Amino acid sequence: MRDGDLVLLPQGIGHRLASAPDVVGSSLEGCQVTKLGGNVCEVIRQGTGATSTLFCGSMSLGSCALNPLITLMPPIIKGCDVAGNDPVVGPLLTAMTVEAAQPQMGSATILSRMADLLTARLIRCWVNCNGASTTGWLAAIRDPHIGRALAAMHRDPGHNWTLGSLAGVAGQSRSIFAERFSAVLGEGAARYLARLRMQLARELLGQNGLSVAEVATRLGYDSEASFARAFKRITNVSPGIVRRTIPGRIDMNFGF
Repeated sequence: MRDGDLVLLPQGIGHRLASAPDVVGSSLEGCQVTKLGGNVCEVIRQGTGATSTLFCGSMSLGSCALNPLITLMPPIIKGCDVAGNDPVVGPLLTAMTVEAAQPQMGSATILSRMADLLTARLIRCWVNCNGASTTGWLAAIRDPHIGRALAAMHRDPGHNWTLGSLAGVAGQSRSIFAERFSAVLGEGAARYLARLRMQLARELLGQNGLSVAEVATRLGYDSEASFARAFKRITNVSPGIVRRTIPGRIDMNFGF
């Protein structure tokens, strides 16, 4: 990392920060830790040489089913590789530096929001830099028509979506939309929506402790029985078994 650079670790892999590869890492013991508010802290470690300022953090994505993009991303994304031409990243990093150097009332909230924005911006830059593929999820979200339909399904998976209503969101005829969707994603829109709902159902059943009937209603099924049949057809297990488990979360780490 160089001055003004940022790094994103989409899968939250283990890592360490050091001034050189052969430098042994140290823990937070011996550091001066000051809580600025919320989950934001200022950590100062005395040493020799030039002073380095780092802004590091992590975020947990509880709804993994709604973030298939994360699974397509590499373990490490460097901002200098993908966001060099982004007009927002540089000024945003400068604003974060100023806020972190002179914390005031509300600094914790401001820094958290700016970190969210910076992470989202970096992800967008990475997507735009990987524009060669004509099929798959990345190609689908870049498609001006299919992308709108995907966004609608992920935003409201329990809606009573039909091929006609999705084609309307995409701004295409039913036949053109159906053909294009299958060509890009390798499956029909109905199949994609069903898998999305079942992935989300697994999380709702395990993490939130909702009943099978409540999950069925939330995801747009008329009855618990129809939901249970669809769930077992797609996942090969019954909703009751999943309800007794707790799904994992995806942790994403970033450093600026």
